Amino acid sequence: MPEFNAPLRDMRFVLHEVFHGPALWARLPALAERVDADTATAILEEAAKITGQLLAPLNRSGDEQGVAFEAGAVRTPDGFRQAWQTYRDGGWVGLAGNPEFGGLGMPKMLAVQFEEMLYAANCSFSLYSALSAGCCLAIDAHASDALKATYLPALYSGQWAGTMCLTEPHAGTDLGIIRSKAEPQADGSYKVSGTKIFITGGDQDLTDNIIHLVLAKLPDAPAGPKGISLFLVPKRLVNADGSLGQSNAVSCGSLEHKMGIKASATCVMNFDGATGYLIGEPNRGLAAMFTMMNYERLSIGIQGIGCAEASYQNAARYACERLQSRAATGAQDKERIADPIIVHPDVRRMLLTMRALTEGGRAFATYVGQQLDIAKYAEDADERDAAQRQVALLTPVAKAFFTDNGLESCVLGQQVFGGHGYIREWGQEQLVRDVRIAQIYEGTNGIQALDLLGRKVVADGGQALAAFAAQIRQFSATEPPFRQPLLNALDELEDLSQWLCEQASRDPNAIGAASVEYLQLFGYVAYAYMWSRMAAVARDALVQDPAFYGAKLASAAFFFERLLPRTLSLQASIRAGSASLFELDAAQF
Repeated sequence: MPEFNAPLRDMRFVLHEVFHGPALWARLPALAERVDADTATAILEEAAKITGQLLAPLNRSGDEQGVAFEAGAVRTPDGFRQAWQTYRDGGWVGLAGNPEFGGLGMPKMLAVQFEEMLYAANCSFSLYSALSAGCCLAIDAHASDALKATYLPALYSGQWAGTMCLTEPHAGTDLGIIRSKAEPQADGSYKVSGTKIFITGGDQDLTDNIIHLVLAKLPDAPAGPKGISLFLVPKRLVNADGSLGQSNAVSCGSLEHKMGIKASATCVMNFDGATGYLIGEPNRGLAAMFTMMNYERLSIGIQGIGCAEASYQNAARYACERLQSRAATGAQDKERIADPIIVHPDVRRMLLTMRALTEGGRAFATYVGQQLDIAKYAEDADERDAAQRQVALLTPVAKAFFTDNGLESCVLGQQVFGGHGYIREWGQEQLVRDVRIAQIYEGTNGIQALDLLGRKVVADGGQALAAFAAQIRQFSATEPPFRQPLLNALDELEDLSQWLCEQASRDPNAIGAASVEYLQLFGYVAYAYMWSRMAAVARDALVQDPAFYGAKLASAAFFFERLLPRTLSLQASIRAGSASLFELDAAQF
């Protein structure tokens, strides 16, 4: 059975040395009283234990057994209920939650590293927690004080769990055409009716109650996205004293049978006049739900990093043990019948690609977490606004680029194993199946690319991009390693962005034709920034730990020499324009 050991040394490097988390928290009053370097290190160490010793051992068995649907109820795999009890007892669901309602109030910079461990250890289990955390975020940001007081403490404690109910059989990306309805009642509640599909954790046996956040339309709602409202709909009604009352008119109709994440219950949910409560303002539900969706998009991006890390660990161990053929430079281990495959250039190419993409992603996730912490906790309004603009710009990049790279790394890890990578017992084929969904749910990566280029760059006039570029140039003025290739790549991105803004004014298809390649190019530039920052720290600290910091510098060199040049082909593809996409009539496909 494959093992997972959290990369604690690398996480501390990114959190403490590269992005100076403790120094940031010390100047943000709301965080200064809760967390410092020692607290963060202790949390990561405990997280490593619970993910490596409790959750990882359930990963394969959970995949093989899957969830079951019996008599209208969902049963999770053996061991999941007991694991959830231990997990909730540790306060992990509310790690970054509002302390006013029982959350621990930890910074997002720390939470993203915990999420990576979760996904690396057990994707399916992690999703129950991730949806609950996102549900809490939306309730805390938009619900009434009464709803917060009633629902947040039990959600943060893990006694209850949360879901996000958006998609309908006929309405996925285009939520403006949903049919779910909400009828107002005399007591201020609503009767919610409709069917939602692809609902993660829509039903399960881990918690006493499930709190659904449901998009629906009021009777007099305007057409389209501007007519959507958000409702809190519990599986079981909650009495005035906080105890659980009777079952609500909510039911699971069926389970989806999926390629991966088989221990995660993906449900068809039916709301048949269920009692619900409005969150936020009428017809403003989509904006409120985006609070949760943006959280989930970053979280699902981190799913790609976690799966990639697990794949890398498995593949690196295997490559150092598997004996096949001799090195091109002559036998390296003359006492044995062959050399370990780690001596072969192509195996090293695959492993280094995985390592460079995963460590770059870890740094970028921590950077986005840093911006979220500043946007939430900084005392200066201008600093908060600037950070929030960066979060808006970078969230689609994080979701899509992390998950694209996650699949690439999982497939590369499988390839390192050769035929054994296709066999269940080694764990690599499960990682490929589990990570694949991350490119699809919470907004497909194609939708993320359209959001980035269309809304965050072109519609914004490039202002948020200019702020990000200015930060990179300011850092480059310190003469870091790999300064020139970083600046060259940044110049490419800025020139191409300007060109696309001009093209969009003439060609309606320009944005759609270029968006995916553009997001990829943006991602490589962002990773180049991360790698240059990491290399600068490693260069200055090399004498303290030559093995660790030397490996960091070598991985950075590989990224700049072998992966960053991918931007050249992406640039050529983008500049080819949209014409060739429309040479065929629909009937010719």
